[in-house]
Amino acid sequence: MSFIDEIKQRAKQQIKTIVLPEAEDVRILKATEIVLNEKYANIILIGNKEKIEEKANTNNIKIEGAKIVDPNNSDDYERYANLLYELRKNKGMTIEKAKELTKDPVYFGMLMLKDKDSKVDGLVSGAVHSTSDTLRPALQILKTAPNTKLVSAFFVMVVPDCEYGESGTFIFGDAGLNENPGETELAEIAISSSKSFKQLVQKEPKVAMLSYSTHGSAKSDLTEKVISATKKVKEKEPNLKVDGELQLDAAIVPEIAKMKAPTSELKGEANVLIFPDLNAGNIGYKLVQRLGKAEAYGPLCQGIAKPVNDLSRGCSSDDVAGVIAITAVQAQSN
Repeated sequence: MSFIDEIKQRAKQQIKTIVLPEAEDVRILKATEIVLNEKYANIILIGNKEKIEEKANTNNIKIEGAKIVDPNNSDDYERYANLLYELRKNKGMTIEKAKELTKDPVYFGMLMLKDKDSKVDGLVSGAVHSTSDTLRPALQILKTAPNTKLVSAFFVMVVPDCEYGESGTFIFGDAGLNENPGETELAEIAISSSKSFKQLVQKEPKVAMLSYSTHGSAKSDLTEKVISATKKVKEKEPNLKVDGELQLDAAIVPEIAKMKAPTSELKGEANVLIFPDLNAGNIGYKLVQRLGKAEAYGPLCQGIAKPVNDLSRGCSSDDVAGVIAITAVQAQSN
């Protein structure tokens, strides 16, 4: 059974409700059809009901079973506008601005997620919106999770016919959000990513802090950042298997690890790869996706109080359906 099939099976064990605020996009509607057919989540589509149904009918997509909520006609509109105002008034929010923003599907979806009475468990956006347009309202409304200092993004990469990682499954972090994390931020990303791996893959995380250097083969401010971040991870999570700085081959290829990093506790078996900056992470995941023909799920978010996940704007409907399943499983833990 593939990684995403296992995730879908886990999602079926405790059905969660996921909000999709980009409901007029055909990929989102096709993903809704997939989810409803396979019965692993309840779906709420946000937007104009007539437009959504017309788009679905035109493309022969069946979305019966999904709930459609139009912010402009919702009984909760005034209450949510007041909620947004109360949450943000100390930051200069006016009631007029709150009413305007509440009509935005992403903001409305986040407010539904904030509202315990709505019984909404997670949100997926980003097929149309930029990462900032998805995460800004999430941080404004939902805030960060308890004991979390940093929101970061990761990808679950599933590489076919791959002997490395966890049978070809890896987490890449941060490959979607933080541009140039310092050593403390890099350590937080590593710890959060290890927890995400444990949550989603249900195997022991083995974390490699990546660099262009292995165990002192080169020295610069760039390598020192990774070395310092690794020390911070070990201090905060002494039971976590982590090593750095490591080149990629020393991190995931046992034969290379024996030569380059013979003292590494990872032994070339890393399954969580932490990139030193967003340039490296984003380039790395796209290389593996395109050249290695990997399935790439993300960017998924960690550190937000409720499960919110961002999509790549180049995503397919199958990608969206997969991220919905992942979000549902995250909601089970949440």
